[in-house]
Amino acid sequence: MIASVMTTPVKVIKNLPIGYSIRDPLPWATIASPLAAAEDAVARLDERLAKSPIRDGWVSRNHFTDACASLWLEGELVHLEDLVLHDAGMDIRAPTHELTRARAVLRARRRIDREKPDWALSPAGLAALRGLDGTGDLDGAGGEREGGGAGDCDAKEAGDVLEAALALTANDDRLSEALAAVDAAMAKTDRALASDSPSQFRHATDRDPLVYDIDWDEDDRLAVWRASLNEARSLPPTLAAAIAADAWRSIEPLQHRPWLGQLLAAALLRQRGKTRSHLACLHDGLKTIPRERRRSRDAATRLVAELDAITAAAEAGVKAHDRWLNQRTLLLRKLTGRRSTSKLPALVDYVLTRPVVSAGMIAEELGITARAALGLVVELGLRETTGRGRYRAWGIL
Repeated sequence: MIASVMTTPVKVIKNLPIGYSIRDPLPWATIASPLAAAEDAVARLDERLAKSPIRDGWVSRNHFTDACASLWLEGELVHLEDLVLHDAGMDIRAPTHELTRARAVLRARRRIDREKPDWALSPAGLAALRGLDGTGDLDGAGGEREGGGAGDCDAKEAGDVLEAALALTANDDRLSEALAAVDAAMAKTDRALASDSPSQFRHATDRDPLVYDIDWDEDDRLAVWRASLNEARSLPPTLAAAIAADAWRSIEPLQHRPWLGQLLAAALLRQRGKTRSHLACLHDGLKTIPRERRRSRDAATRLVAELDAITAAAEAGVKAHDRWLNQRTLLLRKLTGRRSTSKLPALVDYVLTRPVVSAGMIAEELGITARAALGLVVELGLRETTGRGRYRAWGIL
């Protein structure tokens, strides 16, 4: 595939309105070897996961590690244990701003992984990931929300008016006016929910100029990024993903979601059929690349850095998969001779889906008491990871 692409010059973007361009022709002598390594590594990992008994656990655990890596790349430290406990609603301390942001990355990864392969790069998917779908629900299942949209506000408004109307007597002349206000509020809600352009309700309205650059046109920048994505559609999947990630970092479409570029690049690999069994952990791979390379002024150097990050993420994924599969085999040996009603098999499955687990998390998942959860941990021989006497957590490395 690489040879055929090298022999045919690729026409790329000539005039981008916001500071990004792809070299024409591409520096194949520089990127050919890293590209081949990335293609092979990603294919090897995806094939390994396709028939693996711990695929779901591998995917779930790496959602957490990649979310922490995304904040690490921005210079913020989020402990993996804190993110797991925060996600389970069992924080041992007040969550920090960085932890909340890591949770947003975690939810976005889960949403992309759960939806169809082409969802994330579609207009509806991008609107949801930007928080412009009217709900802010990255989980996609009516779960925790990141601030209500227009529909939420209007529905509350309608409820308040209706409550006031019902408080009035039937003979009160103000009743008809109150009911008319209810109708108007509900009509406004219907328009918000049925709108084909939800951004009109939340796009750059009432934004604090101390937090947002009011001249930063996110829609135009996102259109430029999608144009670069379109120009790279004839390239190999991993190279297209590297270009997508590099273009996002250069264009910076969204002011406060720099981490979304790597997730969309991973979604591109999934859309192109390169990763059918997992969502690539590109943040985790990018951690291994020196900052001088991933922030270089030379476009070819940055592309090679992105390709090396894809390779590093895939190779680390293979090693982690083999290690966890071996640990699962050892744990299953301890179940020999157990009664059929034992909770230990369920605990083995659960501990493979989280980097760490606490007694409270185990108790809630298995429907037992915290004291019984501690007994199961001792029977299974899990490793304690915190070194604390209280608020302890266990896991497999």
